[in-house]
Amino acid sequence: MIPELGHFAVILALGVALLQAAVPLLGWRRHDARLMSFAASAAQGQFLCVAAAYACLTYAFVSKDFSVAYVAENDHSQLPLIYRITAVWGAHEGSLLLWVLILSAWSLAVSVFNRRLPLEMSALVLSVLGMISTGFYLFILLTSNPFTRLVPAPAEGRDLNPILQDPGLAVHPPMLYMGYVGFSVAFSFAIAALIGGRLDAAWARWTRPWTTTAWMFLTMGITLGSWWAYKELGWGGWWFWDPVENASFMPWLAGTALIHSLAVTEKRGLLKSWTVLLAIIAFSLSLLGTFLVRSGVLVSVHAFASDPSRGMFILGFMVVVVGGALSLYAWRAPRLSSDGELRLFSREGLLLFNNVFLAAAAAAVLFGTLYPLVLDATGLGKVSVGPPYFNPVFLPLVTPLIFLVGLAAAVPWKRGDWKETVRRLRWPALAALVFGGALPFTLYGRSTPLASAGALLGLWAMFAAVQDVWRRVRAKPDLGSGLAAVPRAAWGMTLAHVGLGVWALGVSGVVSFGDEHDVRLARGTTTELGGYTFRFDGAGESQGPNYTAQEGTVTVTHGDRPVAVLHPQKRLYPSQGTVMTQSSIDIGLLRDLYVSLGDSFDDGSWSLRVYYKPLVRMIWLGGVLMFFGGMLAVSDRRYRLARAAERRAAEALEGAAA
Repeated sequence: MIPELGHFAVILALGVALLQAAVPLLGWRRHDARLMSFAASAAQGQFLCVAAAYACLTYAFVSKDFSVAYVAENDHSQLPLIYRITAVWGAHEGSLLLWVLILSAWSLAVSVFNRRLPLEMSALVLSVLGMISTGFYLFILLTSNPFTRLVPAPAEGRDLNPILQDPGLAVHPPMLYMGYVGFSVAFSFAIAALIGGRLDAAWARWTRPWTTTAWMFLTMGITLGSWWAYKELGWGGWWFWDPVENASFMPWLAGTALIHSLAVTEKRGLLKSWTVLLAIIAFSLSLLGTFLVRSGVLVSVHAFASDPSRGMFILGFMVVVVGGALSLYAWRAPRLSSDGELRLFSREGLLLFNNVFLAAAAAAVLFGTLYPLVLDATGLGKVSVGPPYFNPVFLPLVTPLIFLVGLAAAVPWKRGDWKETVRRLRWPALAALVFGGALPFTLYGRSTPLASAGALLGLWAMFAAVQDVWRRVRAKPDLGSGLAAVPRAAWGMTLAHVGLGVWALGVSGVVSFGDEHDVRLARGTTTELGGYTFRFDGAGESQGPNYTAQEGTVTVTHGDRPVAVLHPQKRLYPSQGTVMTQSSIDIGLLRDLYVSLGDSFDDGSWSLRVYYKPLVRMIWLGGVLMFFGGMLAVSDRRYRLARAAERRAAEALEGAAA
């Protein structure tokens, strides 16, 4: 009975989404405030329906209801409770239900926090969100119903994919989807502006917090995904340019450009057409990522589905959404004129260059991701595009981008002065040059061009960001009042840019000085790597809740000093007959020591893969700092004051009309 209720709740949510899409739009055309106000109620009702459907599916997993086909495919009686809960989104149908739950939550948030906006704008935004929701509900009901029954019901489930039986699954997909889906709000604001004809500084101020919130969740989702792949897949890498990884990275690049373009539109009334186009592109790339993951065109550990009919539905939906948005943009964008003059050496000019490099990077990743698929689909052959393409193409784009990040913070709006800029940045530049050159030698006793460049750029971004805050603090009579006077948006920008610098340090360190060995060791034998000695002390049986394992013991020393005892595993999941490698990692701020267990041999020896990963934690620390930087920026006081002022203005207009 519970699955049938869940299916009915999805049907009901579809009906409410249709009303949310149609009624406010009709009200806007008729200037009927009552119909436009219906949008908020519809968004709230839609969320309740989807939440009920999601609760029903979760109950089916927790209660081990194997009569539901999706549960039987992804659950098992011995699966730990935490993984039964996360298994709800562990495959295509459930992850799509999580997608629409998060989409309805974004719509709910817009209906609650946008009450202070002009009613016409709020109604149009919620109407567009209702249209998007309608497409995804149809996708679920026509091709991806998670509540389909099995007759007869099997006695046991097939179990969740072992690669997904990890705590990372509990946080990575929800965070990633919050970012993916969150760009639908920026997209809806852009479409609402094109329909309503209002695109000014106030529109940018309304859109900016929603875009930053989506960006920060996507940042954390990508960071967690990189961390999960590093520790779970046993390959020791943090990024492989996998097409599904790229599917999340492309909207992140477009979203980063959008955040900076919105700042220019809000502050100076410039780049209006470009800002709207970026909002459309960011969500379009999110839809493209959905197509790549769920269409079956990719073979990847990250991909969800391999049903071509689903891919055709998403492709058709994407053509309608993106084609319609671009057509509307082509019609209305020529009317969006800028309010002032753009000077290249000003903060807005440098942010435009920032946008150019980000857009070029996104285009390069898009080309490298789609090129093999197009060749395969047209019968022109099969090629693999990976790090040999992406690394040399991406590096020349990100290098000037990081330089511009530090430079733009020191240049004022409207018009910059070269002499004043050099005066402001002379100490950050000198410090970055000195410490960046010395850091590789201090940590590793040697350097490489990549290590020196990465350290220089990373420290430049950090020192320049901190110097901008310090300049604001020094303008006040004392330290306390100076720190208090710095707005949260400035703190957020600083923290995000520091995070970018930390990320650059991590990438340059692990790429330049990381090392690995594939070795075959008998009990008591050793191998050397990165100045550490790894001694293999044998392997024995280990029992998990739903698996058996061969567990190795590896003792790590540095000279005569014991460092760690690592226990890599080779796990067998009997329900699926799947063998998985579980790495063991000794974590440090400046390095990771990483061991994966391979195959056993008749003489009792084992193959092992041993990694030395310097500064790899800096990569994820940088992502975390960017996330919290976004959080600080969103909580800035000026957004709260602006919303209050807009509410008072709206109330005054309503009173005058009455």
